[in-house]
Amino acid sequence: MSKIAEKVEPLIQPVLEELNFELVDIEFTKEGKDHFLRVSIDKPGGVDLNDCTVASEKISEVMDEEDPIAQAYYLDVSSPGAERPIKKEQDFQNAVNQPIYVSLYAPIEGEKEWLGILETVETDTITMQVKEKSKKRSIEIPRDKIAKARHAVML
Repeated sequence: MSKIAEKVEPLIQPVLEELNFELVDIEFTKEGKDHFLRVSIDKPGGVDLNDCTVASEKISEVMDEEDPIAQAYYLDVSSPGAERPIKKEQDFQNAVNQPIYVSLYAPIEGEKEWLGILETVETDTITMQVKEKSKKRSIEIPRDKIAKARHAVML
């Protein structure tokens, strides 16, 4: 998480909780000459455009009061979508028995990307069922090797 995202999270978390939204992710990025603060929210049953609009207005109010970002930026509040990021411990627990995609800092068995069903979540590892040709097998992945994880849509 970027330093700006770390500053922003404690400011907007109470606002989102009050609206009964879960904060899924915060990202502060530069694209071309523009900066973007991207906030991803969710709730049971998913969020719609109206939810994003309401959250955006409330977040804007807090950000205008506190002013934690020096440069000009665009605020983008959205749903995490079907391929929601998996970052927090609870995200991993909720993803058990579901398809996920994992990219790694260092290869395991020569691969830095894995797609499969999350079987178990332990303190230091996760276990995924992966498919190789027509066979399924389990692979154990150390959590400290995971660069990114997200839900996956598998056909």
